[in-house]
Amino acid sequence: MSIKIENLTYKYMIGTPFEKTALNDVSLEIKKGEFIGLIGHTGSGKSTLIQQLNGLLKPTSGEIYIDGESITSKGANLKQIRQKVGLVFQYPEHQLFEETVYKDIAFGPKNLGLTDDEIEKRIKRAMKVVSLDYDKYKDRSPFDLSGGQRRRVAIAGVLAMEPEVLILDEPTAGLDPRGRDEILYEIKNLHKEYKMTIILVSHSMEDVAKLADRLIVMYKGKNILSGTPKEVFTHVETLENIGLAVPQVTYVVKRLREKGFDIREDVITVDEAKQELLKVIRSGKK
Repeated sequence: MSIKIENLTYKYMIGTPFEKTALNDVSLEIKKGEFIGLIGHTGSGKSTLIQQLNGLLKPTSGEIYIDGESITSKGANLKQIRQKVGLVFQYPEHQLFEETVYKDIAFGPKNLGLTDDEIEKRIKRAMKVVSLDYDKYKDRSPFDLSGGQRRRVAIAGVLAMEPEVLILDEPTAGLDPRGRDEILYEIKNLHKEYKMTIILVSHSMEDVAKLADRLIVMYKGKNILSGTPKEVFTHVETLENIGLAVPQVTYVVKRLREKGFDIREDVITVDEAKQELLKVIRSGKK
């Protein structure tokens, strides 16, 4: 499912002394099946942008097209759009409320008017995707689970709607290292196996460097950079000037190059750095 945004502007509290432009003439395109990393400092417009994509917020001006269909025009079927574009908010486990995992995941599909058999099939599929054993967890209270497991239940609830686009707003926020790695692994597998369009909002340059096909950088309501992680992370000065950075391993590699080590300058992940250092060690020279 493709997404096209044309000249999108959004203002909060229009006509009051507190009026603020959160998005300012944003235009961009996301192709079907892309894995997008959406990055930017707090207040850059990331969260406002993603809430436009399934109609939670309506633009002050501009157009949004989902698979060529305008979602900003009068008469747009927002219910249908929200089935296609799944949005997982930060700390989604805070929105869990049912007494069992099964009932919580079933909430969305039930609202679609599906049969009980279809709902059960969707719940089983969604739980499998997030690596939660159906028989083991379906009757348990989500509030008795670990933080990482509750996060998975919340994500499964969105997946059970079978969206074509999945938007995740800081999905690893607040998790311990193990829970964080597990969630990122599941997200990576989702993209690999189901070829769905994924938009990952993150403050972690390491995560987006490792996972995303393309990065979109937001600053003061505008998209100021777009490209592959390697392309975007060459703009070190620009990123630092807007309160961001490149992955920590890239700084380490830069220091090693300054000391004379023969290492590629476009290294952005730990795995890439490992391979480059192994080459240096095996060659027996810097």
